[in-house]
Amino acid sequence: QVQLVESGGGLVQPGGSLRLSCVASGSITFRYYTMGWFRQAPGKEREGVSCITSSTESFYADSVKGRFTITRDNSKNAVYLQMNNLKPEDTGVYYCAADLMVADLRGLTEEPYDHWGQGIQVTVSS
Repeated sequence: QVQLVESGGGLVQPGGSLRLSCVASGSITFRYYTMGWFRQAPGKEREGVSCITSSTESFYADSVKGRFTITRDNSKNAVYLQMNNLKPEDTGVYYCAADLMVADLRGLTEEPYDHWGQGIQVTVSS
């Protein structure tokens, strides 16, 4: 089994920053996996935010380009999402996901991913 645990969420004012972390454990050779971040706002479907492949190629949703940065540390089995200039519309539950095969823009869609974290709340509000 693969476990993904997110951390770093919380309440932040508009214009502020947060850094989300996701640590993987269990039956996973982390360095081979594409890691993705997704979010779900209240009343909306879950959407892809960003992903990073095993070769560290990264992809972003248009809504977060220039504000969010995804990185990974294979020595720690961790992926990070640095979120700057946060807006109220960034509010939602953020999920980490892992997949062995996807390595392109499909990494911003849910279907390829086999493993998911429980999610963590991010609230952007004054």
